[in-house]
Amino acid sequence: MQESRLFKIVYHLLDKGQATAPELAKKFEVSVRTIYRDIDALSAAGIPIYTEAGRNGGVHLMRDFVLDRTLLSKEEKQEILTALQSVNATQNIGRSQTLQKLSAMFHLNWQDWLEVDFSRWGNERFDNEKFESLKSAVIHCRNVKIQYASSYEVISERIVQPCKLAYKAKAWYLKAFCTEKQDWRTFKLNRILDVEVLDECFQRRSFPGSVDVCEGEYRQITLRFPREMAYRVYDEFDKTQVQQQPNGDLIASAKMPEDAWLIGFLLSFGTQVDILSPVYLRETIAKQAKLIYEKNKP
Repeated sequence: MQESRLFKIVYHLLDKGQATAPELAKKFEVSVRTIYRDIDALSAAGIPIYTEAGRNGGVHLMRDFVLDRTLLSKEEKQEILTALQSVNATQNIGRSQTLQKLSAMFHLNWQDWLEVDFSRWGNERFDNEKFESLKSAVIHCRNVKIQYASSYEVISERIVQPCKLAYKAKAWYLKAFCTEKQDWRTFKLNRILDVEVLDECFQRRSFPGSVDVCEGEYRQITLRFPREMAYRVYDEFDKTQVQQQPNGDLIASAKMPEDAWLIGFLLSFGTQVDILSPVYLRETIAKQAKLIYEKNKP
């Protein structure tokens, strides 16, 4: 137990830079006296750890200290390589130099198991350039001017402070602080029509977990599909959201944003979907289908 705590103290200091003995005692649920004994043990083992008195004092590691690679288990080394390969898949330059160096240092072979392409079919250049521009803006805390097509049928220009790129439900999103709304927003990348990274920088802030990727108000939507639509149903819904009926029909139920996207989503199934609830959506879809017919009838 002590050995595990000693390593955790070192990892904590590598991450945070410094900590007070009472902070470490609270974190690892031991006494302050035990922490000082741990510091002595680490120092005796050759770890360059020291304490500093005073208002800004605490427990420190010498600057530029790194853990020896032999302290990592084979599983931990493999996890590092796997994680780096995942990150490497998003890069367009220097594809494998870091992986090759670490693979050689760890004496492990790594497999080229992941490929990521951020573009839609037939639109490779713009989608990839857009992703790279937004990624750079996130990393370097640069303001971005975007042109965005919302699900409320409005195309607007906004200046945002990008926080992170997120992948959810088969789509990429940009989580950012909108300077016009003075609030956090989530933008679907496919709806970002234009991107301009500006010179202005901003102070990085954490994205609140309460802001969801969907723009509309949620409703519990329940739909029935014939068995032959299983390929589409399982494209759109998790199996825990689907119940198969004795006759083979599939009933899917999920909370979804009630906006223009939902109408288009339901229409995409044509005659192969029955709206069970909310019932009022039936009339909305019927009206929209009639308008489509009137517009395209021979």
